[in-house]
Amino acid sequence: MVVVADTSPVNYLVLIGQIEILPRLYTRIPIPPAVLAELNHPAAPEPVRHWAAHPPSWLEVLTPKSRVNITQLDPGESEAIALATEMHVEVLLIDERAGRQEAARRGLKIAGTLSVLDEADQAGLVDFDAAVVLLRHTSFRVSAAVLAAIEERRSG
Repeated sequence: MVVVADTSPVNYLVLIGQIEILPRLYTRIPIPPAVLAELNHPAAPEPVRHWAAHPPSWLEVLTPKSRVNITQLDPGESEAIALATEMHVEVLLIDERAGRQEAARRGLKIAGTLSVLDEADQAGLVDFDAAVVLLRHTSFRVSAAVLAAIEERRSG
């Protein structure tokens, strides 16, 4: 499966030490240049900047041919949506609500960091509950209702 990744899922997977699940779950992981720039931004956490300064060979940086300019989206989200649309990828990895809404409006299938961790847990690559505990020690935010819905689906 080919996925395009926005900044947030990559950022949080790096921070919790689970970034290597991406190439184990997906055959190709392209990101646009704006996402790499956000990962390298001075405001990004140091482990993320270090990782982005020396990205692994499985990460492809591809420039979208078109632009998506939506005022409520940052450049990474806009380029990720444009690239995912152009490549007709199976899934766009994105967390932010406005970006998810715009991607869905454009007919893209979306998955966030928690969905990636859930899929990795089902594949035996990570312990979902332990990963969520690690996420809670970062700036990652998720409502109790969303987490409860995921837990209910996982146990059902």
